[in-house]
Amino acid sequence: MKVIGLLGGMSWESTQTYYRLLNEKVRRQLGGLHSARILLYSVDFAEIAELQKADEWDAAARILSDAARSVEQAGADCLLIGTNTMHKVAPQIAGSIDIPLLHIMDAVGDAILADGRDCVGLLGTRFTMEQAFCVEKLEAKGISVLVPPSDERDQVHAVIFDELCQGVFKESSRTSFLGTVDRLREWGAQGVILGCTEIGLLINDSDTDVALYDTTELHAQSAVDFALGPEKKTI
Repeated sequence: MKVIGLLGGMSWESTQTYYRLLNEKVRRQLGGLHSARILLYSVDFAEIAELQKADEWDAAARILSDAARSVEQAGADCLLIGTNTMHKVAPQIAGSIDIPLLHIMDAVGDAILADGRDCVGLLGTRFTMEQAFCVEKLEAKGISVLVPPSDERDQVHAVIFDELCQGVFKESSRTSFLGTVDRLREWGAQGVILGCTEIGLLINDSDTDVALYDTTELHAQSAVDFALGPEKKTI
């Protein structure tokens, strides 16, 4: 089994979901007492979040690149960035290490195409919804991406930082998110990407009949597939 490197803490609320999913998926595939081999570097999210707000992406990239090198030197065979937003600096991080970086949108795009869909909605931070670093990855695979209107983007962004990243889950926010999901479907989305690793803590498939693509779930599966090899598939 290869060792999975994970840059976490962005936020730790979703990092614990990554940890659980990686271990559950390995146990499901190998059985018994098997668990994932993981090297986790968890950063202080307050520092990263301040750099995001200040548009200091190069500084954030340097912090995460240093962390990535530490994980590689400790023995990781691949790297996950456990957040959608910080994939904005994925090229810089990937360029700082010699192990493969498993991009979150590669896993998501492959799942969408496997379902025969080519138009999806995207929920996430304002950075993820409004900037090109995730959308371009999907468009390169032939997938069209729809985002909510500006006021709803503001609401989604606020809920992520003010509630979900701090372990707060409100019914009113769940209702609001599901309303946005429905609107994206009305505009033509065949499914909706939960493009922030915390959103799956608030809404899931049981809340709607719209196909949801949970980036945390799909990213974790891609790492387990890498760690166990192509001959080991989920039962």
